[in-house]
Amino acid sequence: MATIWKRPIDLVTVQSVNSHCAVEHLGIEFLEVGADFLRARVPVDARTRQPMGILHGGVSVVLAETLGSTGAAFAAEPGQRVVGLEVNANHLRSATTGWVTGTARPIHLGRSTQVWQIEMKDEQGRPTCISRLTMAVLADGA
Repeated sequence: MATIWKRPIDLVTVQSVNSHCAVEHLGIEFLEVGADFLRARVPVDARTRQPMGILHGGVSVVLAETLGSTGAAFAAEPGQRVVGLEVNANHLRSATTGWVTGTARPIHLGRSTQVWQIEMKDEQGRPTCISRLTMAVLADGA
């Protein structure tokens, strides 16, 4: 299978790019880089729960945006950068413990925009959230 990646990508690189920021603070871990997808997980713990004891919906969106933005950056041509335009999320099921794992795949990789779909599941494989992220593709320095 052909790869979507336009820049060298591996787990060490994507985790390093996302260190020293919200991703690291929330305990998000990258798990897998495939030919056309990225996978990461977030713990459901004191850092990520809302007052009702379930995974905060905003944390699901952070996981989605982390995966989609990282994927978009590595799928962009050298000399380009990506910035977020829009993110949406449908919360389908709550999680109270364990890990929620997200998988991001591109729906559209265009010259000026990219659209990514991120599916999140609990440890039992049940869908918790589905998100779509639209990114603008810009020339470096633009």
